[in-house]
Amino acid sequence: MSIRRLRVQEIRNLHDVDVELARVNVFFGANGSGKTSLLEAVYVLGSGKSFRVPRLDPVISHQATGCVVHAAVTDSHDATVSMGLARQRNGEFQGRIQGRTVQNAAELARALPLQLINSDTFQLLEGGPKNRRQFLDWGVFHVEQGFHAVWLDVQRALRQRNALLRHARIAPDQLEAWDVHLSARAEELDAFRRGYFEAFHPQFVSTLRDLGSVGDIELAYQRGWDRDRSLKDVFKEGLARDHERGFTVQGPHRADIRVRVQGQSADQVLSRGQQKLVVCAMKVAQARVFSANRQRDCIFLVDDLPAELDRKHRAALAALLSSLGCQVLVSCVDRSDLEAAWPSVPEEQRRMFHVEQGRIETVSWQ
Repeated sequence: MSIRRLRVQEIRNLHDVDVELARVNVFFGANGSGKTSLLEAVYVLGSGKSFRVPRLDPVISHQATGCVVHAAVTDSHDATVSMGLARQRNGEFQGRIQGRTVQNAAELARALPLQLINSDTFQLLEGGPKNRRQFLDWGVFHVEQGFHAVWLDVQRALRQRNALLRHARIAPDQLEAWDVHLSARAEELDAFRRGYFEAFHPQFVSTLRDLGSVGDIELAYQRGWDRDRSLKDVFKEGLARDHERGFTVQGPHRADIRVRVQGQSADQVLSRGQQKLVVCAMKVAQARVFSANRQRDCIFLVDDLPAELDRKHRAALAALLSSLGCQVLVSCVDRSDLEAAWPSVPEEQRRMFHVEQGRIETVSWQ
């Protein structure tokens, strides 16, 4: 799938942008020109949120009352699907797909699956378990139809259990009922995650090998509680501790993917460039699993691709993305860093854009 035409209104310094895109799209220009804002606009359309700030209000252009992103998307059957999102400064939100009102952000994510590679992607190694758990759940969400309903139910049950734990006196019958329910649903969630990880891991190993030698990277899935005990038993044995702290200490909300090199945390051992290769391999491997299961392609948003990567590894990543056959929107400061990175992509399938003060102009690919 790919975006054929993109229109952005009042997102940061992009006041009225209308561009036709190809398979590979390079946006170059000085810092602050609007390159990242364009990628951000696509991300907002596909998720209902920004990858730069926690709320959408700062994304809206100064003095504007709202922002709009619209795209004509070609799906896996070469049919054109119209997608649009409008967000007002007062919080009003409206999304549409083929004229139908979108009920939640999950619908946007299903319609426009995106993979983002930017400076925050390093959090897959440097950040806490939440970052890796979100990465894992993105993959499971897109390949397992029943995952989202189970995930929502687990979140609801956790909130109920935590609310009971915060009471001075716990009603044992209520707590037991939620423990039984949460334990059962957590086992389902764990089965989804574990099955996905088993498909993801070999793809990661193969992808990292294609990108370059980094060393023996060890990935391990951890479900969030003792693997030798049922979650119901964990709840029972840890009740006093959970009650004292006012929240559930162990459970599926603590799941993680551990990334290690010779027993040490990868971010403590690898150079910055090696870390970028690892996180890029994770993203590309995830896209490969998605494509194999859904018979569709992700769209890659790559912000400042040259950062931390030398010419050899930039070319290797570009070659991997080319082999996927997916659409890529990539930004850089100097166009010369990426002009030679896509030799296998036909000229008619790639476009170069110069971005300056929020204006985007198509230029020739030299």
